Amino acid sequence: MNNGSCAQPKTNVTLSASQIRLKKDLDSLELPPTVSADTTGLESSSTLFFTIHPDEGYYKPGYFRFSLFFKDTYPIEPPVVKCVNKIYHPNIDTQGNVCLNILREDWSPVLDLQSVVIGLLFLFLEPNDKDPLNRMAAQELSKSPADFKRHVQRSLGGNQVHGEYFDYVLN
Repeated sequence: MNNGSCAQPKTNVTLSASQIRLKKDLDSLELPPTVSADTTGLESSSTLFFTIHPDEGYYKPGYFRFSLFFKDTYPIEPPVVKCVNKIYHPNIDTQGNVCLNILREDWSPVLDLQSVVIGLLFLFLEPNDKDPLNRMAAQELSKSPADFKRHVQRSLGGNQVHGEYFDYVLN
């Protein structure tokens, strides 16, 4: 028997403050053409994936995948960012940890996902030898940019640099 009610059943989905903020960040995100996002599965986890494909600099023409994990404390605390690929970079160690000031001491809740993505892209355009995680790469960048460039290019092809193999990141 139809009682005339067409109301949809209510769902008990409540979003946390961090999920609301992340949704807002995603809605306003404007990715440059050299960055793509993979948000599949975001509903069941708090992890986003981004791929950066620099169109200039030492790391052209590599494709670099990053995971960004957002704790319940976001935006009070920054996301935990990891480079999925093992790469030769002064600011990214071989475990994928990323050294970027806005992910540490310069983080502020006014910063957003857009800031993080631009910061990561900037690391590929202007690697920083002054605040390294990979000291050997930083010293090489500082003392011999030509050797650094040659080693970066070797590493992009999945080759060995200084006795360590890196992931193939060319498409």
